[in-house]
Amino acid sequence: MHYFIFPTQDTWISSGSSTITGESFRDQNFGRDQILEIRKEYFNSSFDHQTRALVNFEGTDFTEMSQSIHSGDIVNPKFYLRLYEAEGNSEMTEEYKLAVQPISASWIEGTGKFGDNPKNTNGCSWENRSNPIGGTETTWSNADGTAAHGVSVYTQGTTHSSHSVQSFSNQSPDVEVDVTNMVNMWLKEQNSNYGMLLRFSGSQETDSETFGHL
Repeated sequence: MHYFIFPTQDTWISSGSSTITGESFRDQNFGRDQILEIRKEYFNSSFDHQTRALVNFEGTDFTEMSQSIHSGDIVNPKFYLRLYEAEGNSEMTEEYKLAVQPISASWIEGTGKFGDNPKNTNGCSWENRSNPIGGTETTWSNADGTAAHGVSVYTQGTTHSSHSVQSFSNQSPDVEVDVTNMVNMWLKEQNSNYGMLLRFSGSQETDSETFGHL
């Protein structure tokens, strides 16, 4: 049996700035964009900046599924994250990897779009996990309290932390990655469920060899 859960929040974040005006994207929110963008931007033939995507599934459907597992109605489930390419992969390198990491702090989807003028900073961004209108922004932070950018995640290899990686080689860029260990971490309340971060894996996110616009 297949059981589908749709995200309660999703957005993407950017570490760059406009090559035309110089305005920073790092505090800008894209929570109302219809498409999540995981990409690498180049300027004058050199790598300029990267973007990442966030998704969260902590709503009613997730709670009901959790209850069905605890009651024994669902036994030994497997969990997969599925995302579908919307605009083709003409700019993709033939081989690349995507990393899926558990986010370690709450965040707000926000109401912004890429084309907003002036830009909207209400919600999650590369620098902030929330930024209420008329209020004070809350920045991402590492476990030791130092500032973090691009989302703080549970560190790979620490207790009860699980990350996933999907490799692509001359194939469709649609994502279907096994996140069973990560979801079980939440179901067992070993870590809080704040959703998943998607990014190019390791050095592929900032090198000048891997081309990507997903």
